[in-house]
Amino acid sequence: MGQSKLLRSPLLVVALLLPITTTFANGFPTATPESQGVSSERLERFSAAMQSYIDNNLLAGTVSLISRNGKVIHAESQGWRDKDSGQAMTDDSIFFIMSMTKPIVSTALMMLYEEGHFLLTDPISKWIPELEAKQVIVQDQYGTHRVPPKRPITVRHVLSHTAGLDPAPEHLTEEEISRIERMDNLEDTLVNRATLPLAFHPGDEWQYGSSTDYVALLVERISGEPLKDFLQRRIFDPLQMEDTFYVVPPEKRNRVATVYSPTGPDQTIEFSRGPEYSDQPFFGSDYYGGTAGLFSTISDYWRFSQMILNGGELDGVRLLSPKTVNLMITNHTGDKYITVRGPGFNFGLGYGILADAGTAREPLTPGSFTWGGAWGTIFWADPVENMIGIMMTQITSYRHLNVRQETAVTAMQAIIDSYSNKPYSVKGYEVIK
Repeated sequence: MGQSKLLRSPLLVVALLLPITTTFANGFPTATPESQGVSSERLERFSAAMQSYIDNNLLAGTVSLISRNGKVIHAESQGWRDKDSGQAMTDDSIFFIMSMTKPIVSTALMMLYEEGHFLLTDPISKWIPELEAKQVIVQDQYGTHRVPPKRPITVRHVLSHTAGLDPAPEHLTEEEISRIERMDNLEDTLVNRATLPLAFHPGDEWQYGSSTDYVALLVERISGEPLKDFLQRRIFDPLQMEDTFYVVPPEKRNRVATVYSPTGPDQTIEFSRGPEYSDQPFFGSDYYGGTAGLFSTISDYWRFSQMILNGGELDGVRLLSPKTVNLMITNHTGDKYITVRGPGFNFGLGYGILADAGTAREPLTPGSFTWGGAWGTIFWADPVENMIGIMMTQITSYRHLNVRQETAVTAMQAIIDSYSNKPYSVKGYEVIK
């Protein structure tokens, strides 16, 4: 489609002549911003914010999307998919979404939860018995030593990143350190790590790391099906996510966005890797994991996210019950804030949950759920405002930029009819302390 501004529509006279809802070739329903309580004039600030990063050579290009009430009110590609060759960014560009793989794989396990295969309180050793002999690293006045865990690792622990499965290397032997390295496939990697000690007693702390790989292995062992096949059959095909894969097919590889890296004192970008890297699983020749690995487009990820925000259903296809979605977007980490997403966030089952709007950098409503990828992609959903925001870009380090936060700031400020006093479709359960 080339560089596009699908829904920036200040030509209200024309807009009034068209139906409120239309559908573009990429399959999502669209509407004018004003019809959904959003100012199209204020949405111009969203586009300007993305363009400033491109103009200053801090990002090569972006694809962004905002929807409200299940209607896409902003979808825009800006800049370049490959800057050196002058290929414009397009709305169907394919991105390596890194950790935005985690909500999808976590959803797969929760689908098996709904089928009665386990409780969240079940120990994962029921399906991964190799983990039964785990010890815990403890530091006290007597030094550093290992003790039996106070409780087993449960399904809830691996979904909420509270299992302690990633011990610090300084507390390991050389032989144990050698076991951390990924092998060619997921199962061999995790079984090889089975003898490693835990960083803390399960449930005591929050630690971002390999937990969702164990979620992925649980999907495989409980379902008896390879993860990539389960995701394709149970999630991607039903939701018509036609451009989401662990390996991009050859005929679609020309749509993969080039990856850039910041360099020098001004952090301007330089080439990192081209589309050819997408021809095999990123972490190994047969490694289909849960922590990262998927490629996707903004329209595919919107379809998945809208399904969750709808309470588990999209276009007549139901993957989850609204009650299960509510459980997933509930705070499962208590008063443990998760620093990796910034201040003010707790964690649910596969999602970061905004708990404290007063300290968070994004002006989302408490209860909003979110996650991002290590190469700059970001997604959030605000159940109160019934709004989704997604921004895709490819940069290997982004912490010197505010682009992910500005995605939320510029979307929220465009709302002119807030739903904060109205019912909404899904909501995490209140945690009673």
